[in-house]
Amino acid sequence: MKSVKCETNRRGFLIHLVFMGTGWLAAGLWCAAAFSQALPQVGVTLKTDDPVLQRLYDAAERAAQGNVVPFMGDVKALVEGGGYNSVWIETQPMGGAMYAKRNIEVALANQLIFMNCQRADGRLPGVVVSTKESLQNGWDKPDAKLGPGLVYLPPFKVTAYYAALSGYCFPSPALDVYYWIGRDRKYLERLYHALEAHDAYLWRTRDSNGDGLLELWCGFDNGEDNSSRIIGPPHAWPHEEPPVAGRADRPVPEGNRMPFQSMDVMAWSYEGRRVLAEISAELGNGREADWRAKADEVQRRLIAKLWRPDKHACYDRDKDGQFMDVLLHNNLRCMWYRAFTQEMADAFIRHHLLNPAEFWTPMPLPSIAANDPLFRNAPNNNWSGQPQGLTYQRAIRALENYGHHAEVTLIGEIFLRTVGRTCRFRQQFDPFTGEPDEVPQTTADYGPTILAVLEYISRMHGIHVDRQCVLWSGLPRGDHSVETTQRWGDRTYALRIADGQMTGSVNGRECFRATAGARIVTDLDGNPTQIVGISPETLNVVLRIGSNTHRCEAPPNTVWTIHKNGPPTLESRVPFDYPYREVDGTK
Repeated sequence: MKSVKCETNRRGFLIHLVFMGTGWLAAGLWCAAAFSQALPQVGVTLKTDDPVLQRLYDAAERAAQGNVVPFMGDVKALVEGGGYNSVWIETQPMGGAMYAKRNIEVALANQLIFMNCQRADGRLPGVVVSTKESLQNGWDKPDAKLGPGLVYLPPFKVTAYYAALSGYCFPSPALDVYYWIGRDRKYLERLYHALEAHDAYLWRTRDSNGDGLLELWCGFDNGEDNSSRIIGPPHAWPHEEPPVAGRADRPVPEGNRMPFQSMDVMAWSYEGRRVLAEISAELGNGREADWRAKADEVQRRLIAKLWRPDKHACYDRDKDGQFMDVLLHNNLRCMWYRAFTQEMADAFIRHHLLNPAEFWTPMPLPSIAANDPLFRNAPNNNWSGQPQGLTYQRAIRALENYGHHAEVTLIGEIFLRTVGRTCRFRQQFDPFTGEPDEVPQTTADYGPTILAVLEYISRMHGIHVDRQCVLWSGLPRGDHSVETTQRWGDRTYALRIADGQMTGSVNGRECFRATAGARIVTDLDGNPTQIVGISPETLNVVLRIGSNTHRCEAPPNTVWTIHKNGPPTLESRVPFDYPYREVDGTK
C-alpha cells in the first residue's frame, strides 16, 4: 500500500477515494459513532385489528432484524439471509434502501460496502463476504488459498468475489440513499466515480466481439442460478475473457452457447448511465446531456438487436448471434432498470406478464414462462421456473417505473396472502400451488422475501417516503382498520385506514382525508399533490384538504394533479389490461 487518502465530510464519517497501488479504485472508512448521530431518526409501526396482516407484519419485522449483522468492524449491514450470509450486488443495495425507513445507517452501509471493494479497473464485486466469515475461513492469512475470483481486502477485513458480476441492483438505490442522508455531496461524488468506472469496465470487457451488445458469461453473472437455459461454463467465470472453446486451461463444456448478448447487462449499463445523468444534474458538472445521450444509445441498441416487436419481448442472442427463444421474466428486470420504453413495458405486461399461461400463474412471476419448453418447476435456488422472492422484490420498482400501480396491487395481494399463510419467508414458491420451497439446508428468513412483504404493505396499506415526496396508500382491509406511522427525522407521518376513509397527518396535524382505496402523494410536509389509482377497480375519490374538497374518478393506473383552486386534472394514464384477454386471435 503506497498511500491512503481519507477525508472527513461535514456529517462526521470518513470517506474518500484514493487507495494507490493496492488494486482498488476506492476505499471508504467509517466512523460509526459520529456518523450515526448525524443521520435522521427513522422507524415504522403498524397496528391493525386484522390478525392475519398483523401476524405477517410482525413476523417480517423480526426476521428482517435478524438479517442485520456486523460486517466491517462495528458497521451493521443487512445480509441476504435465508442461508446467504453475505451481501450480493443483485440484492443488497436494493435491500438496504428498502430497509432505510427502519435504519438509515444500515441502508448506507449496504451501498458503501460495494464502493469500498471496487477494483482499480472499475469492476464492482459481485459478492462481499463479512469480516467474521472471512476470518473464520482464514482468508486473512498470508498463505491462505482463496478460490478463483476471491480477494481478501485487509483494510476492511472482508473478502470480495469477482468471479461473476452477480447482477447490478445498485445505481438507483444508491442514489435514493443520497437523498435520505441529507444530499451529502461527498457521497454523491464518490457514487458518481464508482458508477462511471464500472460502466467503463463493462464496455471494455463485456463487448468482446465489438458488436455493441454487452455479454453474459456465466449463470452467476445475472443471478440465473441453475437455469435450464444455461448450458456452458461453470456457474462462475473468474477470467477476463469470454468462455470460448479451445483453451485447455479453461475448458468449456459441449453445447455452450455463451457469451450471450444479454438484455440484463445492457440494462445495467442503461441504468448506470441514466443515474449518472441524474447525478450530473445534481452536481452541476456539465455531463448530464452527455450521459443521457450515452444511455439513449444503449437503449437504442437493446431495442434494435434484442427486442422482437412481433413477440412483444426481449430475447437474448447466443454466441453465434442467434435468438434464444426462451421467454424470460428478465424483461421485468429490464423494466426495473427503466431500459424499456413505455410502449415496450405496456406490451410486455399486456401480452405476457398478465397471461395465465405464461407469467400470471396462480402464484405469479415464474422465472421462465410456464408454457415455455425450458420451464421447470424445480426447487432449491433454481431460476428455471419457480417464482422467486427476489422477483417480487424487484417487481415493485419495475412496475412503478412505468405507472402500472394497480398491477403492483394485484401482485401484492397474492403475495401477502400466500406468505401470510405460513409466515415463512422462503426463496421460492410453487407457481401453481403457492407452496414455499422448504429446502432443508436453509432457514426461512430469506431477505428479499421479507423485504418484499414489508414493501408491498407500505405500497398498499402504508407510507413510503420517496426522495422528495411521500406516498400514502390507503387500500382497505375489508372491515378492519390499519394504523401506521413512519418517523423520518423531525417528522412523524401517520396514516389511518378505517370505515371507508384514509386520513394522513404529520406531527399530529391532519393533512388530508380521502376515500380509502387510493394513493395520495404529498410533499415532505404533507401537502397533497397527486391522487393515484392503485386499485384494480375504478374509484370515485373525495379528497378533503382543510376546508377544500376535491373529487375525481380514478381508474386503475391514473395519476391526477391536485390544484388549490379547481378540480384535479389527469396527469397520466397507462393501460390496465387485466384480466388477460386475446385480441384478434393474437396474444
